[in-house]
Amino acid sequence: MSNSTVIGRFAPTPSGFMHVGNLLCAMVAYLSAKSKGGRFVIRIEDLDAMRCPKTRAIDILELLGAIGITSDEGILYQSERTAAYKAAEDLLRARAEIYPCFCSRAELHAPDITRLPDGGILYPRTCKRLSVQDRLERAKRINPSLRISVPNETVTFTDGVCGEQSQNLESACGDFILRRSDGVYAYQLAVVVDDGESGVTEVVRGADLLYDTARQIYLQRLLGLPTPNYYHIPLVCDKTGRKLSKSEGDSALRLFQTYSPQQIIGELAFAAGIMDEPRPTDLKSLIPLFDIGKIKKEKIVF
Repeated sequence: MSNSTVIGRFAPTPSGFMHVGNLLCAMVAYLSAKSKGGRFVIRIEDLDAMRCPKTRAIDILELLGAIGITSDEGILYQSERTAAYKAAEDLLRARAEIYPCFCSRAELHAPDITRLPDGGILYPRTCKRLSVQDRLERAKRINPSLRISVPNETVTFTDGVCGEQSQNLESACGDFILRRSDGVYAYQLAVVVDDGESGVTEVVRGADLLYDTARQIYLQRLLGLPTPNYYHIPLVCDKTGRKLSKSEGDSALRLFQTYSPQQIIGELAFAAGIMDEPRPTDLKSLIPLFDIGKIKKEKIVF
């Protein structure tokens, strides 16, 4: 494989059935890679194995297959990658400050904690100020999570859909979690390690993950990994403007009970701006038509 090969990916979390927004994201990621003559890989982000049963992952793969999306390589399951994340943690310890965090959920959601635009919190570095003795004492009673200390540094990148982005790690992200208190590695670390190992050169995902990108670029730099090109597409909403969500029961599976895969592909391609009319089609026919510049910049209504 040459160094110039484009590799795209789709990485669903099998905590529920995919909704139409997930399906569109998979389509755009696939079309983007294939329109450049590239390869496409599927990764199952099942870090929390209790919430993400293998049966749900199989359902997702079958749904993707129904619209013609398959992986050019073996399916990667994050639940089987703990050793790789541990190796990355060890490397990060040599290049940045990592410290245990003993804060409870209630402490992290106290009224005076600064909320971030993505729904997270700006951690006030409470546990970073603990002495070695305090940490040892607390560790006898509490299983800590692990946080990485971020510098007062601004990360700037150009998103292929959203344009120029700039985020200060210290004031806009804060020290974030690398490993949860239950021993499960966090999304931010896992996604960076997996993209790097798979050679991913472009990441197409929903705009709700745009805020995560600066943290991931920071980890990529620390781990000596290349930064892929990012494309954050608008979220898919219903006619009332409500964002589709797995937690609200917005399953794409229902569509396949009424419509053919070709009809669904055509309607989604039209809603996103890839086609100028909602006619039935298949993914292969869309490859020569695809241009990321056609994707709508505002919410996509389906």
